[in-house]
Amino acid sequence: MFRCKVADSTGLELSGGRLLAASLVLRRVLIRSGIANSAQSSIGILLPPSVAAVLANLAVAFAGKTVVNLNYTFKNDRAQHCVTQCAITHVLTSRRFLKRRPFELSAEMIFVEDLAKLATWWDRLLCIAAGYLLPVTMLGRMLGLDKNSDDDLMAILFTSGTTTLPKGVMLSHGNIDASLNAIRNLYRVNRDDVTIGILPFFHAFGYSGTLWLPLVTDMAAVYHVDPFGSKEIGKLARRYKATVLFATPTFLKMYLRRCDADDFANLELAIVGAERLDPMLAKSFSEKFKATAVEGYGTTETSPWISVNVPASRTLQKGVTGDRSGTVGRPVPGVQVKVVDPESQVERPIGCEGLLLAHGANVMLGYWMQPQMTAEVLHDGWYNTGDFAKQDADGFITITGRQSRFSKLGGEMVPHEAVENAINQIVAPNADEGLQYAAVTAIPDTAKGERLIVIHTPPIKYSPTEIVQQLTENEFPPLWIPKPADFIEVNELPMTSMGKIDLGALKQIATTCGRFAEK
Repeated sequence: MFRCKVADSTGLELSGGRLLAASLVLRRVLIRSGIANSAQSSIGILLPPSVAAVLANLAVAFAGKTVVNLNYTFKNDRAQHCVTQCAITHVLTSRRFLKRRPFELSAEMIFVEDLAKLATWWDRLLCIAAGYLLPVTMLGRMLGLDKNSDDDLMAILFTSGTTTLPKGVMLSHGNIDASLNAIRNLYRVNRDDVTIGILPFFHAFGYSGTLWLPLVTDMAAVYHVDPFGSKEIGKLARRYKATVLFATPTFLKMYLRRCDADDFANLELAIVGAERLDPMLAKSFSEKFKATAVEGYGTTETSPWISVNVPASRTLQKGVTGDRSGTVGRPVPGVQVKVVDPESQVERPIGCEGLLLAHGANVMLGYWMQPQMTAEVLHDGWYNTGDFAKQDADGFITITGRQSRFSKLGGEMVPHEAVENAINQIVAPNADEGLQYAAVTAIPDTAKGERLIVIHTPPIKYSPTEIVQQLTENEFPPLWIPKPADFIEVNELPMTSMGKIDLGALKQIATTCGRFAEK
């Protein structure tokens, strides 16, 4: 209760007791001011990872409302789509943040700076007493949290909308509980553990791993608003002696290049997701920072954990091999998976590739106001991840591709990533791991069903004709080779907030390109 629980790059630090008391104060203000009222079920939050964002999320949860952390990397129309979908009338944000990232939404913007001024001395006194003196069970009853059931809605997280409009994923109290319990049953968390919170709370990985996991364990959290701010993140990690990092491989590469070894001198573990962790990147990261990097896997719809690797230094399951390079680990406790034929849905034998399905208490309630879309991915409690994978005899899962990242050309399934990798290897064979110069999408084609389009950045070492020629000489499958006329140059490849290629923006570039618009 008395040691530092949360801090951020603004210099704000709160102990566990002060965090709880401040959250209770903010809850009282939200209720008294009519922001948390009986007519409104959801409250929006538009804040980057910070102590203020933690306080806002806790206060909304304590007020018994559904939290909607809005994606501030969205353009205004997409953010408004999320506000409209959830009928949000109030969004908690800050003037400082809106100055840097302006939004014009139909909901009323409530500034956390102003709410702090509305708290009276009586609010503070009552909440300090409640936070420090009341037993947890009694405090829970006082807040009405004991009335929450596993199926009650806790949060709506919107998908990135890389291929369609963002969908609101409904996560229940039971979903988040199952997700957190799975990690707590696998990993040993030390009292002196400190995680660097760089992932946004609108993303399931950040919401579960860097918001709620520290709150329900002995781990402390230190936040920075921008995952790309390598220098500031390095300083925070050094100052607070960070031991655990939740990130993506893209961010690991960045910190590997831009941070000093002493910045992460205390780092023991980096758990990454959202994209494939190359074994060479894990090795390089380990050699420089003396920390183990492992890969996990999940989706927003699974709160997010489906599987994760657990190194021997952190496992609670002694005598069990929990880490296998090149895989995304074993299913976490409480989650079942199966690999099926994408057409017949018949389960595939061990070691054979197929569509990955997941089942467990962590699987979402469904998509907000989208029963048809929910029915498309949920069947008898099994969630269709949309990813192709295979599982070995020891239970380790290897992700082999994304269903939406395949094109059917002349009856044959062509993997976009394989084409991308081949082109990037030709363009820059000695480039830093993960540096991408070209990405592949597809548009409709009357002759073959679909047509591969290559989006690339300048300068490119070879002309499209030369690239196609090299692919042919390398005996690349003829059907997988794009035509020279199907290369489009852009200033930079579109990326999501998690450092992944924005597939929706990629397809939009292809479909709006003049020479393809009418084809």
